[in-house]
Parts: sequence; C-alpha cells; structure tokens
Amino acid sequence: MSSRRRERDFGNRFTVKMQKKLVVLFLMVLLVFAGLSAQLYLITRDNGEEYKQKVLSQQRYDSTTIPFKRGNIEDSNGTILAVSNKVYNVILDTKILMKKEENLEPTLEALRKCFGIDTAVVRQYIAEHPNSSYYVMAKRMEYEKMSAFQEMTKDPETGASLRGVWFEDEYRREYPNGSLASDVVGFTTNDNVGTYGLEEFYNDELCGINGREYGYLNEDSNLERTTIPARDGNNLHLAIDSNIQSIVEKYLKVYNEEFKDNFRPGNGAENVGCIIMEVNTGRIIAMADYPGFNLNDPRNTANLIGMPVVDNDGVRTGESVTQEILDGLDDAAMYQQLNALWKNFCISYTYEPGSVSKPFTVAAALEDGAIKGTESYNCEGFLHVGDHNISCHQTFGDGTLTVQQGIERSCNVVLMNVAFKLGKDRFVDYQRLFGMGLKTNVDLAGEARTASMVYTKDNIGPTDLATNSFGQSFNATMIQMITGFCSLINGGYYYEPHIVDKITTADGATIENIEPRVLKRTISQATSDKVREYCNTVVSGEKGTGKTARPAGYMIGGKTGTAETLPRGNDEYVVSFMGYAPVDDPQIAIYVVVDRPNIQYQDNARQATGIVRNVLTEVLPYLNIYMTEELSDKEREELEALQIQIRMADDVEDEPETDEEGNPVDPANPEGSGGDGGEGTGEDTPEEEQKVNDTWKSFPVDPESGYLKDPATGYLYDSETGTRVDGGSLLGGEEEQEEGEEGTEEGEAGGDGDEKEEGGA
Repeated sequence: MSSRRRERDFGNRFTVKMQKKLVVLFLMVLLVFAGLSAQLYLITRDNGEEYKQKVLSQQRYDSTTIPFKRGNIEDSNGTILAVSNKVYNVILDTKILMKKEENLEPTLEALRKCFGIDTAVVRQYIAEHPNSSYYVMAKRMEYEKMSAFQEMTKDPETGASLRGVWFEDEYRREYPNGSLASDVVGFTTNDNVGTYGLEEFYNDELCGINGREYGYLNEDSNLERTTIPARDGNNLHLAIDSNIQSIVEKYLKVYNEEFKDNFRPGNGAENVGCIIMEVNTGRIIAMADYPGFNLNDPRNTANLIGMPVVDNDGVRTGESVTQEILDGLDDAAMYQQLNALWKNFCISYTYEPGSVSKPFTVAAALEDGAIKGTESYNCEGFLHVGDHNISCHQTFGDGTLTVQQGIERSCNVVLMNVAFKLGKDRFVDYQRLFGMGLKTNVDLAGEARTASMVYTKDNIGPTDLATNSFGQSFNATMIQMITGFCSLINGGYYYEPHIVDKITTADGATIENIEPRVLKRTISQATSDKVREYCNTVVSGEKGTGKTARPAGYMIGGKTGTAETLPRGNDEYVVSFMGYAPVDDPQIAIYVVVDRPNIQYQDNARQATGIVRNVLTEVLPYLNIYMTEELSDKEREELEALQIQIRMADDVEDEPETDEEGNPVDPANPEGSGGDGGEGTGEDTPEEEQKVNDTWKSFPVDPESGYLKDPATGYLYDSETGTRVDGGSLLGGEEEQEEGEEGTEEGEAGGDGDEKEEGGA
C-alpha cells in the first residue's frame, strides 16, 4: 500500500472518530461554562451584596459610617415637635498631623479657637498615641463652628499648616418647643434610642439604617470609593394639636401656681392630668400632666422640686422633694425620682376612679335590662351591706331619688342598688366590656397593666360589688376611663385610642394612615342616649355636682368623681371630672384628674371642674364650636379679660427685638436703622399708635345674621369695618359698652360638688 493511500485512510479515520469526540468535548466544556455562569448569576443575585461587602472590607483603605436621620414628629398642624439636626464630631488623625511637626502648633491653635478644645489634653494624647488615626476631640459641634474651621483651611497662608483634622457627621435630637407634650413625645438617649412616649413606642419607625462609605485601592493603586447611602427614619404625624396642648398645659401650670405650698410643702397636687379625645374617632388631641420637663434637658432636676419623694421601688414616702433632699440622693435614688417625672400620669398610674364610673354602672344595668331607668331608691345616708354600713356623701340622706337624680347628685346608695339589680357576674362582664382591667393599647410606651386591680367573678363579694358601683375598690388609668366613657356617649362604639394619625417616609410618601378603629360595641344607641341625658343633669340640673365645670356660653355634660385613697380615713382623695361638649352632639371628651390636691379638705371636685372650665373656655372656640347659652354680665367680663390676656401674650411673642435704648432692631440690618441714615426718635408714629387690631377678620360668619361672630364671646362685628353691631368696636382703645344683651346671672352650685364617698369596711 502506497504511503499516499495510507495517509488518506488515516484522515478518514480521524474525521469519523475524532470529530465526534471533539464535538462531545466541546459540548461538555460549554455545559460546564453554562453551569458556572448560572451559579455566578445565582450567587450575584442572592449573595452579591454580602460578597461585595466582604471584598471591600478585605481591600479597605478606610471606611466611614453615614448616619441615618431619625424621623420627625409633627403635630396635626405640621408643627415640629421633634427633629434631628446634623452636627459634627471633630476627629484627629495623629499620623497625618505629625508627618510635619511644624503643623502641630497652628492646628492646635485653630482647634482651640474654633471649638474651644483643651489643647493640653490633645498634646498628651498625641504623645501617648503617635500612630493613632482616630481620636474624637469634640462631639456634636454646630455647623457654624465646623464651617469656620473649614474656612481657615482654605486660607492661602494658614490653611497649608492645618492637617490631620476631619469631621464625622452625626445627628442630634432636638425639641423646638421644649417641654410641650413632653410626656407624650418622650426623648432619646445619646445613642439615638427612644425612651418613653412616642420616641420609644415608634422607635423602629423613627430609626433608619446607617449607610457606609468604603475606600479601597484598585489594581492600579488608585483610591476607589463605594457609597451605600443611609436610609432615614420615617416621620410621625400626630392627632395632637399643639395649640390645644398648650392651653391644657397652661392651665395645669396655673393650677399648680395657685395651690403650690398651700396646705403642705410641695406642688399643687401630687399629680394632675388631662386628656382631650375626639368622641367619634378615638383621636387624642391633647394629653398632659404636671409637672412636665424640658425634652432638650430631661435630666434637669429643677422640675423635681415639689414632687412626692419616692423610694427605690418607686413608692411615695409622703415627703416632697426639696433641694436639700436632692443633694443627698445617690445615683439610684436620683434615677427613681427622674423616672417618676418622666412617666406619663395619664397612662402609667392607676387610682380608684370614684364617681366618674357611676355612668358605667347605670349603662350596664340599662343595657342588660336589669333596670328601666324609671326606678326610685331611698337614700338614708348609708346602705347596710353584709357587716358594713357603706356611706353616702349626704350624711342624713337624699331621700327618695330616681336613677337620673342618683347620677345628678352622685348618690352612692342609688348606685349600689342599681349594681345589686345587675348582679355581680354581669357587673364583672360589663366592666371588662368597658375596658377595665384591660390595656387600651394606646400607641404610647408605658401603659400600666390593671388586670390584677379589678375583681373577677370568683372573688367579688357583695361589699366589693357595692363599692365598685361608685368607683372604689378597683383601679383604673385615665386612658381606660376616657376611652370607655366615649363609648357611653357616642352610641356604644369603643374606639381604640391613638396619638399618631399617619406615618410617612423621609421624602413624604405615606406608609400608613391610622384610621379610627372600632374594637367593639359596648351599649346600644338607646342606652347611650339615656346615659347622656343623665350626665347632662350633672352640669345643668338644679343639684348637679358639676355645675362649676360649665364654660361661659356653653352647656356640657359629664360626671364628677371623688375617691378616698388607701388607707381609708387618711383624708386624702383623688378628685376628677369627665365631660363632653357640645351637649347636644358631643365632639370631644375631656377628663381631668387631680391626685391629692394641696388643700386641707381634699374631697372637693371643684379642684378638677375649675381646670375643665378654664380649658374648655379656650378650646371650644378654637374648635369652632359655637356658644349656645346666654352670657351673664360676669361671664362677659371674664371673657373680655381673657381675650385681653391672650392678645397681650401674643403681642409679647411678636414684640420686635430692641437695642439697649429700646429702639426696634431691623433683623436684616442689626447695626443700624437703614433708610436715609437719620437717627430714630424712639417714639411711635401716629400710624403706629392707631394700628388696627385685625383679630376680628379671623372670626367666622354667623349664618343667621351674616355678621362676623366672635366664638369666645358671641359678639357680632361688621365684616368691612370691624365695628360691633351694637356700637362697640375692636378698633379703638376704649372699653366696649355692653348694650341690650343682659345675661342671667347664674349662682354658684351649692355644696362642694361631689362629696366624700367612703368605700366600706
């Protein structure tokens, strides 16, 4: 066989056999690459960020945390209650600074001048840590100080000598309104963790996620940076109205100033609290207690003076805090005192509610069919239950009273008989239905548990049922009482109470709208109407115990309360008033509790009704709820004096800044008066003396008369001139004359309102 033929036969054999092998090999390699590609894709998709961070950390040149900004807290009008503002930590890199020793002195001098840094401390640190790259010399410096240093670094002469200093971003929590709504808002610790109130309850929402900037050297030894931006926290938009909140806090402070150190050393009362809630939504538009504290300086001990002294378990000792006592407290005892200050009395403290719970007892008996409401009971001043005589506030009795009169006059005997008609098992059932013993789950940190402070079907006896009927021998919180009470007067709808209306992202996108939420139905509409009818007489009835709670020009309903504290016979009481307005269509409920007022005879509900009257006198006009009652001459004088007081306060707030000689200072030109350069006389011009008070322009139009109507007084004004239609005017400086409108002077309610109620054994 020739050599050519052998070569041809070999080529044929290679083509047939080897070609198949090559194809198979190629497909296998291709399949392997496809598998690897798929695996890389899955790794990138599922773990790409994790591996990316690991690689960056291994190649890291430097790494900087980018802090998140904690979300804002705003009231219902958009007023900022809590905000985080950027501040700067001053960091020293010793290695860079000491590369040239001649840079040391200029840099230290600049640090001293801009930030007030103790240069001796810095020198010592540099000597002990010559290779340090991170030393915090000053924390939370304002932008103005930081920018002043940066300007120095740009100076052609001195800037080249300033080395080794850089700035680390941080945020500082600030509260522009100081102590406003302090117990509601809460505050944060230095490490940006919420404590108390909304700051704690919504901490996860308010907190964001830190970002990070990585620096690393690439293959060419060039510095590359990768930035993962921070995600800022979400914002809270509250149902709280700062204007209403300010009114409430003002009158709690007025009460304290009036009764402070009155009968005993200390504040006007051991605790005073107030809640205003929308009846038909559960929205809390104001919540306050006294004393509050400055959210920007929560550890300031000044507000502790006058408060009850508490022991290491938080139990009151009977003394009031003085400066001498504060000076002798150790850290643990001081923390207990501050903790008592920071707690929200409206949700965290329990007490026996007293007679404000009487409408609950009657509502339960009416709804259950145990009574019809037409029954009458004879009050001889006490009722014998078991082995005890349980007293009524009327020592010699009220005689025969209807159920309505029992509420109006706050008769214990009537309520005990109503409870006996209902029976202990059903009484306990309705207590639970109204929320007693259960948390309301209001969106605030620190709500007290009361499950162990109410009776069960197994342990309630006849005496317990009797005293429970008028609000003694069980404990509740303010938030429990007002939430349940709203269901009594709104047709039986029990709304979950809430402070926050809406949660938004940092860029304004809505995450959640918190709508009113009905949790259950407590009573029927018919029962609710009957309870309101009874509660109306507490204020309007001839012998109603709550007459002094009625604000001028309005009729409200409600119930007074007076509960003797333990141990019985100590002459210490918790007095209160729970009310609603307007009387014919309740929109808001208000609850004021005064815990052991600083007076000799504490069993006087007027301590609470006076606060309610003052608060509603300003709040109802603000809410555009119009007057329905005729004003007496005395009430007109009071309202006019109040208007003058409010306007003077507004004028003080709006008063322009003056120089040492009393001349107005132009904010845009504080060095001089501007204009033609002439010196000012310091005297008002005729135009300034006759400056028109434009308050009347904001009054709403009265649909019946077509004039502008002052919600606070009921006066009518011409919409063009501001002149009162009866000849008075807001424009002049003279007192307005009252012509033609003579109100009927109402006398003060007899007695002391809601008298002492003794709880049995």
